[in-house]
Amino acid sequence: MAPNPLLLSSKTLNPSFFPFSTKALNPRKPSPITCRTSSSSASPPPPQLPVEPEGSGAAAPTRGDRFLDRHNSMSAAALVIKKKDGTKHKKKKPEARASSAVACCYGCGAPLQTTEVDAPGYVDSDTYELKKRHRQLRTILCGRCRLLSHGQMVTAVCGHGGYPGGKQFVSAEELREKLSHLRHEKVLIVKLVDIIDFNGSFLARIRDLAGANPIILVITKIDLLPKGTDLNCIGDWVVEATTKKKLNVISIHLTSSKSLVGIAGVISKIQKEKKGRDVYILGSANVGKSAFVNALLKMMSQKDPVAAAARKYKPMQSAVPGTTLGPIEIEAFLGGGKLFDTPGVHLHHRQAAVVHSEDLPSLAPQSRLRGQSFPAVSEKSTLKDTDDIGLNGFSLFWGGLVRIDVIKVLPRTRLTFYGPRKLQIHMVPTVEANEFYHKELGIILTPPTGKGRAESWIGLEAVRHLQIKFEDHRRPACDIAISGLGWISVEPSGMQLETDSNNAKDDSMRELHVAVHVPKPVEIFVRPPMPVGKTGGEWYHYQELTEKEEELRPQWFY
Repeated sequence: MAPNPLLLSSKTLNPSFFPFSTKALNPRKPSPITCRTSSSSASPPPPQLPVEPEGSGAAAPTRGDRFLDRHNSMSAAALVIKKKDGTKHKKKKPEARASSAVACCYGCGAPLQTTEVDAPGYVDSDTYELKKRHRQLRTILCGRCRLLSHGQMVTAVCGHGGYPGGKQFVSAEELREKLSHLRHEKVLIVKLVDIIDFNGSFLARIRDLAGANPIILVITKIDLLPKGTDLNCIGDWVVEATTKKKLNVISIHLTSSKSLVGIAGVISKIQKEKKGRDVYILGSANVGKSAFVNALLKMMSQKDPVAAAARKYKPMQSAVPGTTLGPIEIEAFLGGGKLFDTPGVHLHHRQAAVVHSEDLPSLAPQSRLRGQSFPAVSEKSTLKDTDDIGLNGFSLFWGGLVRIDVIKVLPRTRLTFYGPRKLQIHMVPTVEANEFYHKELGIILTPPTGKGRAESWIGLEAVRHLQIKFEDHRRPACDIAISGLGWISVEPSGMQLETDSNNAKDDSMRELHVAVHVPKPVEIFVRPPMPVGKTGGEWYHYQELTEKEEELRPQWFY
């Protein structure tokens, strides 16, 4: 009797019949079931199963199988093409980020070391080992910061302050490289700009550092503006100048780290926009970043215990460019995210890049600015509007750093200087200017201070000729801004000049021609006049904008 095919063991069946077999991944036409027995060949054949079309039924590949086959075939083809071309595409290494594992000086951010006494970050070996044993390395202030805290001008950046550099110096490029990782990360940028040196400290290449990250623009040192200045006009002037630069600025704040004006508004904006991200303070050298961080911590410590604890080890402040030499990590927020005080970006076109470190304090205004006008015209002056008050053919020296030759001026035109009071202004005939400069440099024309520094002084090698037109006699024509120093307002005296109809037709009669001499790297900016002083609010006109422009313009706060 022939065995029943339905009772056969699975070992006697063809494995291709089962859908979970490995051979079932390649679908085939089903074959009839046969048994391997020693029975007679006369047994009836087993019943035939219905034939299904190829690629369907229980043995059909799933969607996942098809995806894997396609993916493997594409990978194999790409590998063949790669071998054929013989080229290898190397992956770009991610930018190095400042490691928080390395112990750094809390004052300047330089890595702590015990070998080079003159280099930044030096600590006595005994002190280092004691603090390391007690896990208190983050509480160490290096030797250079101790000298800075006592008023000594100890520079550490080569090429700035008259130093050629050496083993103990770091370069400005190395400091900038420490910030290069920011453009690849999602952070919040707080960018600082000095209102006294607005154009020179703005950082034209801020996109290279910030990338697409949002920027909170903080204008510092507004307490130094001349008395009677309308801050509403200043805020609108800053927004107008910032909008032209097309940056991702979400808000603008007018602040003073000394008087804490506007700091509360910055804290509120940071807490709103931070969203768990780290906050980086960016700005040019000597723009006031460390002072701003200290002001932030002081305000935040009133309600935040974390910020109060961080105030014990706050960053160092000094007039030396390059006080901060590395990112300083500060635990300042209770809800996540850290605050970083960063090294200042050194700009070669500022006066601080050419002045000796001992003369740097003379470039930093310590009190409210007061414009010095030349020629000085009193309110009781009996001069008529048509009288020439004597600027033609004269040169004005702003210390030993700037010389302005007045080649051609309109009647009753004056130059008003806004900058540090320590820099005296002298006016001499242009024909005697060269002799006067070489004779008095280092004596009354300072900086440079002293004959020794005057002999090594690079001189006023760069000359820029400016032709300026008066468009409206009721307001200054423009500002001539000297990078790293201040600005000079070009204005008609009295603001009540009546233009003659014949002169209005002749454009050449309404031109001012001057030549400005500065050290070679220093830049000169010609900009719309800043509305400072009591008269600024009288002549300044707010710019009318469309609804679309109003939406794109960042809001400013004070």
